[in-house]
Amino acid sequence: MVVGDFPIEVDTLVVGSGPGGYVAAIRAAQLGQKVTVVERETVGGVCLNVGCIPSKALIAVGHRFANAKDSESMGITSSDVKIDFTKAQEFKNGVVNKLTGGVSGLLKGNKVDYLSGEAYFVDANTVRVINDDSAQTYKFKNAILATGARPVEIPGFKYSKRVINSTGALNLTELPEKLVVIGGGYIGTELGSAYANLGSEVTIIEGTSDILAGFEKQMTQLVKKGFKTKGVEVVTNASAKGVEETETGVTVTYEVGGEEKKVEADYVLVTVGRRPNTDEMGLEELGIKFADRGIIEVDKQCRTNISNIYAIGDIAPGPQLAHKASYEAKVAAEAISGQKSEVDYLAIPAVCFTDPELASVGYTEKEAKDEGYEVTVGKFPFAANGRALALDATEGFVKLVARKEDGLILGGQIAGESASDMIAEIGLAIEAGMTVEDVAMTIHAHPTLGEIVMETAEVVMGKPIHMMSK
Repeated sequence: MVVGDFPIEVDTLVVGSGPGGYVAAIRAAQLGQKVTVVERETVGGVCLNVGCIPSKALIAVGHRFANAKDSESMGITSSDVKIDFTKAQEFKNGVVNKLTGGVSGLLKGNKVDYLSGEAYFVDANTVRVINDDSAQTYKFKNAILATGARPVEIPGFKYSKRVINSTGALNLTELPEKLVVIGGGYIGTELGSAYANLGSEVTIIEGTSDILAGFEKQMTQLVKKGFKTKGVEVVTNASAKGVEETETGVTVTYEVGGEEKKVEADYVLVTVGRRPNTDEMGLEELGIKFADRGIIEVDKQCRTNISNIYAIGDIAPGPQLAHKASYEAKVAAEAISGQKSEVDYLAIPAVCFTDPELASVGYTEKEAKDEGYEVTVGKFPFAANGRALALDATEGFVKLVARKEDGLILGGQIAGESASDMIAEIGLAIEAGMTVEDVAMTIHAHPTLGEIVMETAEVVMGKPIHMMSK
């Protein structure tokens, strides 16, 4: 300890200010704890600054542009539609600034102290916060680790001006004519779809047999159909081998079916996963127990093997989702306050903002059967819904999985317009222990896309109104 570095005492120290960290800090403060947040980059973390939020803003711009160019089916003819990509980026940045400013205000309003710097753990109750020109010791009763994750760099594709990760893709100063995406998961398909809507020629190279492996094939088929309409080439079972970079572009070499191929583009976007930010914090020396690939082992209250240190979000087991981090944040903060909160991941939705959107919550049909349930399944198409027809958005369906003996809703999947919003009803139904009859008997406003969930419940019951019963 340097001379004059008197330790500052806090109840709860939160490391990271993303959707896990800032939510944990606010909830802990609401429960009467004296809270300090340490952030080495920008308030709001990856999600608000270079992830969920800016990507959705760019996706929205792409939709507006695509609709402006092609709405002839509705009688709208337009010509010479152009995009000012600089202004599009300004719009995206404006959204980010509003949200990060809002988070800063919420932290301040809840009397949470915010520190800029890197945290290094000295022991189970002490941390050193280091920034460019100073360091300060903090003593804490409890700590919540919410440090998120960073993009994985793969051999042969070192990040550079033209070899970019998701952060680089969201901050391009020019609209690429051609873009190669390596990885057909959430990030790759979302950004690939956004740039395709903006007019880029996109090629997606995926190492497995299909894109979006976490979703059912009948859902991903619709995304691939949409990609085909946009001119996106999807190459599966392919292995990216290397890249040649020039000042103006790249040539990507990949292998598929034993044959080596090349594709030229302005940029290559690498989206093959994210690595937990759990290194260079002193956690190994502290004795924190790790699982595979830098993930920290935790119990049902997000507590590590060191009883006063918790881990949430991307560095804890489970899917790397912002809303999972926020959910775990509340559990950890409440556990520190002596409450009996525990995680239950069944009703956490997975959403992909492709065209069409995909969303899933609870069990899929296969997962429910694998768990030993005898199930009844129902599907209802968007094409039979008045609101979807009026929106000219008829691609997609809602699917419900229910326990056969009593109709208890076990899961649901949605592919189609506003799936990301609609999935919340099914998640609530699962969380509340509702049956398909409960949903079918709930009056849904007409005409709305939400009616499709009600109609699907009636299909499961064998009493559909707007389609023939099989």
